[in-house]
Amino acid sequence: MQLVFIHGSGASGKVWKYQTEHFPGSIAVTLPGHPEGECLDSIPAMVGWLKQYYDEHGLSNLVLAGHSIGGGVALQYALDYPEDLLALISIGSGGRLRVHPDTIASTEQALANSSSIAPMVEGFWRNASGDIGADLIIDGLALGPAVFLSDFKACDSFDVMDRLGEIDLPTLAIVGTKDVMTPEKYARFLVEKMQHARIVTIEGGTHAVFVEYPEQVNVAIEQFLEGLA
Repeated sequence: MQLVFIHGSGASGKVWKYQTEHFPGSIAVTLPGHPEGECLDSIPAMVGWLKQYYDEHGLSNLVLAGHSIGGGVALQYALDYPEDLLALISIGSGGRLRVHPDTIASTEQALANSSSIAPMVEGFWRNASGDIGADLIIDGLALGPAVFLSDFKACDSFDVMDRLGEIDLPTLAIVGTKDVMTPEKYARFLVEKMQHARIVTIEGGTHAVFVEYPEQVNVAIEQFLEGLA
């Protein structure tokens, strides 16, 4: 069993610090362009990159754990390459990831003034446990609005809601009760439509629940993995 974490928009594998420390041998990938290389403009393209990573590293029996856009990557991977997977973990994600037009418009405007994304980045990581939040804010600002915009547009074009029933894999959907970006109804829709999915809600968690309540999220993942074994 190989646990692989996939980060969300405008982030990198560093966001999974609390998870990779808790699960020895787990991998937190960093998608192209975050910051090395060129950003990929769609979730299917990200899946193609991850499939290449899978083949090059000789992985097997993957448990893909994705946050936000990373959760979309995990779902699309399950549709495209189900034979590679053992299970899925969706954190603050869903089968459709529409982004509000105002968010895309403001991010486009930020291309001319990169510092204007600071409130968004700071707000996202503000409640992170320990001192990781400050580091993630610095990293997010360093990536800049072009990366966020690319990710947001990739999210906005993603929709596999009508295909969720095709996924025949154990799936855990984790969501914070205060997540306004991908609210609880997203996770509940996964559970309703997928064959072997269940939900864990984290009271008080926002879209960044896995860094806000890492112990609770890790326990939920641990119990899910034990069930697979």
